[in-house]
Amino acid sequence: MSGLLKLALCQMNPTVGDIGGNERKIIEGIDGALRAGAALVLFPELAITGYPPEDLLLKEHFLRDARDALERVAAKTRGVVALIGFPELADDVYNACAVLADGSVHGIYRKMLLPNYGVFDEHRYFQTGTQGALISVGDAIAGLTICEDIWEPGPPALDEALAGATVLVNISASPYHAGKGSERERMLVQRARDNLAAVVFCALVGGQDELVFDGHSLVIDHEGTVIARASQFEEELLVATIDPEGPRGVRLRDPRHRPAVRRARPDVSTIARIALPDGSIPADGASVGGPIAQLLEPSDEVYAALVLGLRDYVEKNRFGRVVLGLSGGVDSALVACIAVDALGPDRVCTVIMPSPYSSAETQADARLVAANLGVEAIELPIESAMRAYEQTLAELLRGRPPGITQENLQARIRGNLLMALSNEFGWLVLTTGNKSEMSVGYSTLYGDAAGGFAVIKDCSKTRVYELVRRRNATAAAPPVPTSIIDRPPSAELRLDQRDEDSLPPYPVLDPILDGYIEDDLGREQLIRRGFDPADVDRVIALVDRAEYKRRQAPPGIKISTKAFGRDRRVPITNRYGG
Repeated sequence: MSGLLKLALCQMNPTVGDIGGNERKIIEGIDGALRAGAALVLFPELAITGYPPEDLLLKEHFLRDARDALERVAAKTRGVVALIGFPELADDVYNACAVLADGSVHGIYRKMLLPNYGVFDEHRYFQTGTQGALISVGDAIAGLTICEDIWEPGPPALDEALAGATVLVNISASPYHAGKGSERERMLVQRARDNLAAVVFCALVGGQDELVFDGHSLVIDHEGTVIARASQFEEELLVATIDPEGPRGVRLRDPRHRPAVRRARPDVSTIARIALPDGSIPADGASVGGPIAQLLEPSDEVYAALVLGLRDYVEKNRFGRVVLGLSGGVDSALVACIAVDALGPDRVCTVIMPSPYSSAETQADARLVAANLGVEAIELPIESAMRAYEQTLAELLRGRPPGITQENLQARIRGNLLMALSNEFGWLVLTTGNKSEMSVGYSTLYGDAAGGFAVIKDCSKTRVYELVRRRNATAAAPPVPTSIIDRPPSAELRLDQRDEDSLPPYPVLDPILDGYIEDDLGREQLIRRGFDPADVDRVIALVDRAEYKRRQAPPGIKISTKAFGRDRRVPITNRYGG
């Protein structure tokens, strides 16, 4: 016998609540693993229900339907062992991994470390498991873990390794933020080295409301070498071969763990013993490893996350087309690019809505972006609607100088027109505001903030420029004119308006926002970082005052460590002041 084990990692994109559809995807993955000759196939955390199911987990009938689907999947496991995530209803509800083989459920492992920070709320839904679990597949002994179980050093992974596991399996639903994949890979490499065990990490991929899951499944040997890696942001069946015997020889020569084994004697049960299916043992001379996908560059990674997040929000919510206002500015140009890359030009409609304050240059650029992307462009001038509003309000506003009210009316007219198209044709309205604007309230409620999905709400203005430049650089014909990138940003709601009339310059604003929002730094800490006290005070006041606006913003794609809504939760009624 070669001692090698061929396995398949099904990096799948489930839909939350679509138990039947997810079941079909899982069965397709099992069929693919069988065709590849794999003895063991892995599926992500809560693959049966999708992740996160949130309050669906409070419905007993939902949990029973999930279990019924698991039993039907188990009947398909002839000739392969499958590890599948599902919510187990027992004495309580558990985030569980089922071991399926020979047409039945052989064992169940329950997640021990439940995350309850950032976007996670697992203590609301799940009871904690009490111990690790081993399975034997042929001569291979594998320890089972689910997502957070392996992020922390120590049990359950350490207990499983000390109890004899030479392979640590982790099924996961790990939400994305910029740089998360590389961070996670470094952590898993360290776990492999610490435990002298191969690590097999099967991740979920796809968009779910504000969250994006990046895939990036991995197989790592006991020395910490990545021997197989799935693509980022794509479904994939990653097939790889590992050597479960390799760590045993190293452990004999490296006695570091012997005192721990003698001292701890971890209580880890073997919940399933399964013979290898006939014909699944790799032939002598077979090599370990599998395909190793190249990692994306940082800007390409974020852009891919935005594309996947938008595509899945549209597809999973069954929208046929999307519509957005195209102003000739950099934000709407980026959203248009993302929409076309996610859905194709035929499913994207842009609307150009000039006012008397719109410059000929920005309008020409808006039309050029639409032409470059090959999307429909509807023109709806708003001057007559502005006059109608002015006449309606004339008596009430008599003697008062024009100001923010008139500016916001323009944004609200545009928002109403976009929502009218949405109502009439069933299109999803994409808002085009960025995180810098949302942070300081530089947006209009029921105007430019009106819509169904905010694609770049977690992208700072600095990142918006970075992404547009990268999108242009990777295109044979750059879609965004350089005049849009070079022009000083402006809302164009009054004559000669510039964003810097109301805000600090973005190179000053964005680093302060990063410190205040992402890192939760206070005033004095920000000043110690070298920021001007006047700028710090101004930005903090703007951010705190705009909390009520952010609560009413549409959902959007999380790509930072502190996204509004999912991550950052600050009371609207709040007098702390920074």
